[in-house]
Amino acid sequence: MNIFQTLEKQSNVLPEQYRKMGTDELEKIVQSVKDKLGSKLYIPGHHYQKDEVIQYADATGDSLKLAQLCEENREAEYIVFCGVHFMAETADILTTEHQKVYLPDMRAGCSMADMADIYQTERAWTKLENLFGETILPLTYVNSTAAIKSFVGVHGGATVTSSNAEKMVQWAFTQKDRLLFLPDQHLGRNTAFNLGVGLDEMAVWNPIKDELEYDGPLEKVKVILWKGHCSVHENFTVANVEDVRRQYPDMNIIVHPECSREVVAVSDMAGSTNYIIETIEKAEAGTAWAIGTEMNLVNRIIQQHPDKQIISLNPHMCPCLTMNRIDLPHLAWCLETIEKGEEHNLIKVDEQVTKYAKLALDRMLALV
Repeated sequence: MNIFQTLEKQSNVLPEQYRKMGTDELEKIVQSVKDKLGSKLYIPGHHYQKDEVIQYADATGDSLKLAQLCEENREAEYIVFCGVHFMAETADILTTEHQKVYLPDMRAGCSMADMADIYQTERAWTKLENLFGETILPLTYVNSTAAIKSFVGVHGGATVTSSNAEKMVQWAFTQKDRLLFLPDQHLGRNTAFNLGVGLDEMAVWNPIKDELEYDGPLEKVKVILWKGHCSVHENFTVANVEDVRRQYPDMNIIVHPECSREVVAVSDMAGSTNYIIETIEKAEAGTAWAIGTEMNLVNRIIQQHPDKQIISLNPHMCPCLTMNRIDLPHLAWCLETIEKGEEHNLIKVDEQVTKYAKLALDRMLALV
């Protein structure tokens, strides 16, 4: 074995042999390993995954649902999470010591989660407590790193999902006068607005400048929004909505609450991924829909509902690039290394981080 083969074997880079394989060969590998490992293997697949990957998923759903299904499945020894890094971390946090969680491609991260690292958050917390005292409770979207979940757990807060964000924000206000919402400002803003918090009562924490962005009197602030966003959902614009209204006057527009406040305000409906899926499923045949969410999911919904007219709210939208890093070659490679007893792309969260991250998750799960 030469030095390049050695480096490749020790790295998380996809070996060249898998890049050269055709679809049929890769599919045979995946199916063969699934057949051999049986119930010892569990493959959860996020809604935003490519069809070439999702066809092998034992369960599909959003990030928290999949992590909970991993927690319930005590029989599986190997969990190959087809999603992004923070999702695999959550699965590792909720599963047992004998279970191992893998991510087929370690480059599959989340730009939103990466917009709030633990060092920025700890600095921000110190400055915010200097400004507001001990009046703040942190909440974090589940689309965040294990370290951020752990930070929130340490400071008495909880995680939230796009489905339960309103309930969790209401709970937060029973604990403290103010809340810090990480890492997605748009979900935080839309949720607080729906609960009657004025836009003039929301400040933004800029982690790059390390400062609070707010013009009014500090005592008026109720919600502090972390200046982060989803790179996919922020690309839906008011102009997109106006174009659809002009071309298709009778079309319903439904968007994810990770879209900006301006887009949500001019859309007909806004809700979580599951809300969008269920709304389209329940809609009458012949109805027309423009959907503002990730393109792999939109295309799958279009295929599943030929009786309805469905388009993307933004016709030029790309799929989530980091989610798309999980592909058939990486899945085949990951499964073959597991079968061989190797541990490439193993996701393991530190024991202390796990303890407090799970506390933040459990506080949420106890309320919803």
